[in-house]
Amino acid sequence: MSTAPKRYQLTPEQIALSEERKAKKLKNPAIHQNNDAGRIIDRCWIPTQPHQSGQQSDQRVKVFTWNVCARFLDFCGFQSDVYSPHQLLAQCLVRRELFPTSNCLKASQREQMLYRELLSSQADILCLQEVDRLEKIIPALNKAGYAYHYAAGPGKKHGCLIAFKEQLYTMISTKTILYDVEEVRNDGDDAARRGRSFDTKNIGSMVSLQSNTKGKAEGVIVATTHLFWHPRYTYERARQAGILVRETNKFRKELDVEHWPCIISGDFNFAPDDIAYSLLVGDSILPEQKDTLSPSYVVHRSVDPSVPRDPKPDAGEGNEESGDPDKVITSARAATPSDGLLSRTELSEFFTRIPRLRSAYDVGLAKVKDLGDLQTFGSRATLASDRRGRHEPEYTSYTYYWKTTLDPADRQSSVVALLSPHRTKDLERGLPQAGVSSSDHVSLAAEFRWSKRQVE
Repeated sequence: MSTAPKRYQLTPEQIALSEERKAKKLKNPAIHQNNDAGRIIDRCWIPTQPHQSGQQSDQRVKVFTWNVCARFLDFCGFQSDVYSPHQLLAQCLVRRELFPTSNCLKASQREQMLYRELLSSQADILCLQEVDRLEKIIPALNKAGYAYHYAAGPGKKHGCLIAFKEQLYTMISTKTILYDVEEVRNDGDDAARRGRSFDTKNIGSMVSLQSNTKGKAEGVIVATTHLFWHPRYTYERARQAGILVRETNKFRKELDVEHWPCIISGDFNFAPDDIAYSLLVGDSILPEQKDTLSPSYVVHRSVDPSVPRDPKPDAGEGNEESGDPDKVITSARAATPSDGLLSRTELSEFFTRIPRLRSAYDVGLAKVKDLGDLQTFGSRATLASDRRGRHEPEYTSYTYYWKTTLDPADRQSSVVALLSPHRTKDLERGLPQAGVSSSDHVSLAAEFRWSKRQVE
């Protein structure tokens, strides 16, 4: 009596490999749709230290930021790391006159590129700015295993989105900061205590994420933002940046998780040689930075309606949807002491009371001995060798954005790897550009590691 031939049995290793391949396809379905339409420039990860360094018990997280149109910071105690993000370029902001060299301004031209860039880094956490068309992006994120939190300023058609792998984290709480109502001093009336120069409707958004793999005692605080865009409102941008760090640190204290690291990312709209950058990282203020700050001590008619409207094109009442950023301040008057704006000395003192930040890209790229043809900010800008910011990417918007960390006092963070910045020659035709990037900002990502908390 004959027996049926015995079927070949896969080894456990072969079964595991097969399942891993299936899982990757399921996690990133959008990437496999119309590969040619979704083509972007491939960017490798740059290791900044040996891959096997650290302990198995260390907490590691890979964070991606983009200003779909941004920059990256992390802080863990009283020292922080500053890193760079990316912005998505909300479709409601797309206008041909603002991007004359782009060949992919229609949503249908950008959609597959956007999905590919979002998911190809396989980040644990995504921090996005200028996000709209949620009915499109959310299903793609859900299929890839991400949950999310979205927040927008009053009347804004786009906002900030933080997404995280559901397998790795559980969202415990959220907080939204409306910069227009946050106070920066204790004296004076309501307007003076806020000390603002413009009602911008910009926000900061933050979440607390509890680890699903390292125990409930472990987790991370994540914040993202989009600061005021107008290039001449230097004071207002610095004010908002300081408020973001203050409120993120307060959020961590209120939750009684001061041993959790914090990661801050966003579209900060300033470069490494800006006074706000120097204040965040603890560098001294340069004379040229003071010169740039002084003209921004104004009060716009959005704060004081008695200010007459300038006949020149206005700055859009704080809304970049109205057109290209103006090069001059309009519809504003000089600030007076009763307006409550922080003087230069008070602004510096404000930043001494909040944690200091470090930049992931500035710290990480400084450790890389050979960058090849990659250029850094210090390659094109005059920065003294002792100034922070020299090793930031040369361009992140061809606009600036970044990512930082705040480390708990008993845990030191390190940057394990960075997503390679774009080469300058790839950006020469301007962004967005088919085959390069779907946004006018460059996405950035970093992998962080924190030592295991020492329990006494």
